[in-house]
Amino acid sequence: MRIRELGVIRDARLPLGPGLTVITGETGAGKTMVVTGLGLLMGNRADASAVRSGAESASVEGRLSVDAAGPAAQRAQDAGGELEDGELLLARTLSAGGRSRAHVGGRGAPVGVLAELSEHLLAVHGQTEQLRLRSAAQQLLVLDAFAGAALDADRAAYAQHWGRWRRLVAEHEHLAAHASERAREAELLRLGLEDVERAAPQPGEDVALREEAGRLAHVEVLRTAAAAAHEALTGEGAGGEEGPGSDAGADSLLQAARRALVQAGEHDPVLAALAGRVGELSYLLADLSTELADHAAGLEADPARLAVVEDRRAQLTALVRRYAPVPGEDGVVGVDAVLAWAERAAARLLELDDDGRLEQLAAERDAVQGQLQEIAGRLSSARTRAARELEERVAAELAALAMPSARVRVEVRTGTELGPHGRDTVELQLAAHSGVGFRPLARGASGGELSRVMLALEVVLAGADPVPTMVFDEVDAGVGGRAAVEIGRRLAALARSTQVIVVTHLAQVAAFADTHLTVVKTDDGSVTESGVVRLDDEGRVEELARMLSGRGSGTARAHAEELLRSSRAEARQATAPRGGPSRRARQPRVRRSTRAADRSGG
Repeated sequence: MRIRELGVIRDARLPLGPGLTVITGETGAGKTMVVTGLGLLMGNRADASAVRSGAESASVEGRLSVDAAGPAAQRAQDAGGELEDGELLLARTLSAGGRSRAHVGGRGAPVGVLAELSEHLLAVHGQTEQLRLRSAAQQLLVLDAFAGAALDADRAAYAQHWGRWRRLVAEHEHLAAHASERAREAELLRLGLEDVERAAPQPGEDVALREEAGRLAHVEVLRTAAAAAHEALTGEGAGGEEGPGSDAGADSLLQAARRALVQAGEHDPVLAALAGRVGELSYLLADLSTELADHAAGLEADPARLAVVEDRRAQLTALVRRYAPVPGEDGVVGVDAVLAWAERAAARLLELDDDGRLEQLAAERDAVQGQLQEIAGRLSSARTRAARELEERVAAELAALAMPSARVRVEVRTGTELGPHGRDTVELQLAAHSGVGFRPLARGASGGELSRVMLALEVVLAGADPVPTMVFDEVDAGVGGRAAVEIGRRLAALARSTQVIVVTHLAQVAAFADTHLTVVKTDDGSVTESGVVRLDDEGRVEELARMLSGRGSGTARAHAEELLRSSRAEARQATAPRGGPSRRARQPRVRRSTRAADRSGG
């Protein structure tokens, strides 16, 4: 991870290694800024005051190793990000003016995407906060995760039935709430279909009637035009007799032209061919003349038929105005659009008149609800059993963390109302000392006690929790002596299955580290890249001695060397926490920084 211009940190790279990484340093050296940087990288709210004084912006970058088939990789790809060799690059920039930007896999993304990714990548624990256990819903999910296979099948079945039940309830409520509206809609459709059925329009009928009405309304004009055209072609009057200008008829002229060409064609093949074509025109002209005469003879005034046509057109126009006043999506207009509306209306009426649908939905809803109640009962029983086991394991861990009289209760309350996960609500409660009653976890302990309870929970839940990286910010505050050693031992045990990053002031905790980083300020009070050092063995002894006594005296160094030897011996002999679930070790999630390792000689 690289941090620039954040708090006292000017520019620093942190080689966060596998297993247990501890971060130490003098008070005010900027250790907490590491946690702040991780929080920004995981989508936490940005505070412009965290930008280093005099800088225009602060930035945090992290390169994480992720499962290419896991939910984090899928969410990053959905946001447009890309993975490189199983690694995902995240970045967050915060301006001094308060504006914040995020990048996921090399692409700009909303800050909310970082928050969604953090659910699968990181859990941060502070002295007075525990992000993943801040709500009853989260506590229930933690208990279910601890129960594991005992609940998996029933949880999956419940989730499937729950989704179906909610859909049936919503559909039934919708139908019941809109029953009167549906009845009104059905009645209007039924009246409209009856209106169309009485009129019985035919496809294209309005177009045909418009043409017929045009002929009937202008019959004299049309008949005169047809007769004039016939006379012009044939030279004959309306009665079939030749008029005074008959020699000027088009057919007579064509005949004269043909005779002239035929005579000349004896000496010119071209003219002979043209004579044939003139003959063809004569035949076409004769057919045209006949059709004109027949059509003119059929054009008779019929006021009664015209009235019938106009009445029918008015009827069809009224239908169009009521049911298809504008063209349809396919551009259809007029009577054809009315017929299309009638087809759609008939289909919709079948939906609205689906008798018994409300009763059918109610029956299906009640049947699924019965199945949910049955599964919820099994879930409640399994959760109650898991709660007792979780209580025992957490109590055993607390005894080792110098809280021998502390008791944790996992209260499973089973109600009557169904919820997304059954009928249960879960609350974690703590009685920190003998003689005191149980109180909700966040209100039942001091800061140091709460830190140890959270650590105990994490150790017990290791392997059941899918989050691959855990960050503890001064989780050992208010603790010392043997309890501090036990905290270090528990963190080391947790780090066998999870990448663990710890900010600590206690040498007893730091001695268990796989990677030990120290943060050192420069003379001007800032932290630069050279101020974050990965310590070798000699450096660790010096830092542990400082943490023990505040100075590197011979006695402090001897104590530090002994502490380091004993913690390493315990780490070699350590096994999984007693009674803890079996776990498959995860790969480290944050890549080690080669530059920092080389610089420190590690």
